[in-house]
Amino acid sequence: MDVIGGLVARERRGDALALRTDGRAGSYSYDKLCTNAWKAGNLLRHYGVRGDATVAVDPGASLSPQPLTAALGAGLLGATVRFDPPESVGTRALVAPADRVDAYDPGPGTSVLAYGDVPGAATARHFEAELWSENPNAPPDEVDPEGALLAGERAVTQREALAAAERVARETPIESGDLVAPRAPLSDPAAVVAGVLAPLSAGGAVLLDESSTGDVGVGTDVPEPRAVDPAGAL
Repeated sequence: MDVIGGLVARERRGDALALRTDGRAGSYSYDKLCTNAWKAGNLLRHYGVRGDATVAVDPGASLSPQPLTAALGAGLLGATVRFDPPESVGTRALVAPADRVDAYDPGPGTSVLAYGDVPGAATARHFEAELWSENPNAPPDEVDPEGALLAGERAVTQREALAAAERVARETPIESGDLVAPRAPLSDPAAVVAGVLAPLSAGGAVLLDESSTGDVGVGTDVPEPRAVDPAGAL
């Protein structure tokens, strides 16, 4: 696969675990992940996100499904995702935890979507509430595999990110059903590739519960029996 659409394609839906949280109700199957990624793409599209746009995503102090589905949704539109938004945000959209929205100074063209609690700021929309009513079908946008997917010291294209993810999954190895814990900051595109895209490409699950131990840890000092140093992922 060379675009994010392949990662959340209709045929990949199923009951297998895709995102594991500390509670069963908060975990996502591949069916739920695909559907919510499609909905997130349609929601961001409603706010003007297109292939030439950047979406800033604040993953929060404790990673949860919402920022990941927002990032996948942005990728479905061909947009670039930045996981380390500055306080003065000038991107087309900002997705951030409700308790951190006030820390940002969004530009006049930036739509703010807050996840978690209902946002107190009048200028922010509630991500989950708006996602619930969105179209549960994949956005129709045609995406260029050579378009930027992840912003960092250099831009990482969709094709490059997914090829690297498949290589990490093959070499580690990461197999269907494995739990992969992303323990390195997602501000590094390589950590996103190894900690999020690699397990999803292999049919594994991303472990979002920091109190649990998975099969593979992504970082330089992890409790898991197998480790991936993100420095070698790209």
